[in-house]
Amino acid sequence: MIGIYNYTVILTYLSVCSAIAGIGLAFSGHSFLALICLMTSGLLDMFDGKVARRKKRDRNEINYGIQIDSLADVIAFGVLPVAIGYSIGMQSWYYLPIYFIFSLGALIRLAHFNVNEEEISKTKAGRSTSFVGLPTTSVALILPVVYMLKTWTENSFQYIYAAALLIIGFLFVFKANFIKKPDNKKMIMFIIVGVLEVALILGIKAWLR
Repeated sequence: MIGIYNYTVILTYLSVCSAIAGIGLAFSGHSFLALICLMTSGLLDMFDGKVARRKKRDRNEINYGIQIDSLADVIAFGVLPVAIGYSIGMQSWYYLPIYFIFSLGALIRLAHFNVNEEEISKTKAGRSTSFVGLPTTSVALILPVVYMLKTWTENSFQYIYAAALLIIGFLFVFKANFIKKPDNKKMIMFIIVGVLEVALILGIKAWLR
């Protein structure tokens, strides 16, 4: 069979599976569960690179890892958020431009990332230390914060979510190195933030019942 199937790519493949599950849940009307899938994909994406670098890889394996990671991110962070938008009421034709901007922003940013990472991987440094534009993975933490407003703005939440997608879509391609790649301490902090976000959303839902 073509492709790579060892442990260096398993988290990336699981991220795709989580994203596909989330898309299915979103179109079934389960927006919160779809959001959990988005956050799960974000968690898996956070560690896939670290796992991959534990194994000595040849040039083809490194390039494959770069490509497959970005292709997975397109599904998880470029398509799944759009499906969530559809599930919370963004179903009218005038939302299409926002969906286009968001998904194309993610796609363009990831393509740019692939080209740069492939070139950097040939240098002594081996990998970049900062992101150009807003990293696509960040939606796994940003959108749950936006989702917290859903309970209080039920009738207008789709407009808030639409505005968030529009802004994020532009930030994806914003040419600035303003975010450093996280170290282990920051990654642990992101996990704690994600857990707190889920707890807060569930707490808000329970409080307002």
